[in-house]
Amino acid sequence: MKKAFLYLHISVFLAGFTGPLGRLIDLNEGLLVWWRMFITAVTMWIVFSLMGKLQRISVKDMVKLTGIGFLAAIHWLTFYGSIKYANVSVALVCFSAVGFFTALIEPILLRVKIKWIEVFLGLMVIAGIYLIFHFNPKYKTGIILGITCAVLMAFVMIFIREFLQRMNPQTVLTYQLSGGLVTLSVLMPFYMQQFPTDYIFPNFKDWMWLLVLAWLCSVLAFQFSTYALKRLTAFTVNLSFNLEPVYGIFLAIVLFGESRDFDRSFFAGLSLIAASLVIHVVMLLRKERKIVLQDAVDKLS
Repeated sequence: MKKAFLYLHISVFLAGFTGPLGRLIDLNEGLLVWWRMFITAVTMWIVFSLMGKLQRISVKDMVKLTGIGFLAAIHWLTFYGSIKYANVSVALVCFSAVGFFTALIEPILLRVKIKWIEVFLGLMVIAGIYLIFHFNPKYKTGIILGITCAVLMAFVMIFIREFLQRMNPQTVLTYQLSGGLVTLSVLMPFYMQQFPTDYIFPNFKDWMWLLVLAWLCSVLAFQFSTYALKRLTAFTVNLSFNLEPVYGIFLAIVLFGESRDFDRSFFAGLSLIAASLVIHVVMLLRKERKIVLQDAVDKLS
């Protein structure tokens, strides 16, 4: 459990850079996501094949992972679209809602009882988001894309967990990203027709940031997060990822001057999000302690 939490938070720290990198890369959101998935998928096939980590999977599983990869691709498309149409802070703050949506969606999909404490903690995060960022009407499109991004992320994390119970993370991620790349490639001609641009190929600066985004914030971060997801619930992982906006917002303020007044509302919202994380971690630790004690009692009896 402790190792899973450590890997999870390393992943969160790396993921915190994805927002600012989206701002640094000049490609539009569609091409940015395509190049990111292309570099990441190729890297995974090469590295994981050499490591002997890729497993053979059935056609049925391949099709399912392709579907999940498509959701992941649209998730990134809406995330970077939120950055382009608003700014990094808007996209990251909206992304914080993923914990709330997971708490609602996971019980429905898995047909289990709703854990109202998780819904309550998710609502704390939503309240924190509102306090941190007073939604400006001029950011309407960015906000809609950001909320859509959070909903899609919740589905991806829930769906992928089933595969991680019977496959290693390297296999799951490689086929997921490859499936997402294929489906996005099919859609790109239609996307480019609706959002035409003359800037298709990355320049030197874009290549540099794309490699950082693909190798560190994707390949490495994904391995850490999926290792954690295999041992923790999707809600726990998504709730912890609410630290990502905290890292990303501060980076955006430093790098791009996305300054905001750090008034009482800001600190109140940040405190709510932090409190939800602390409460949930305490709950998990207590649950783990009870399991350990019960195991000890069972061995003695």
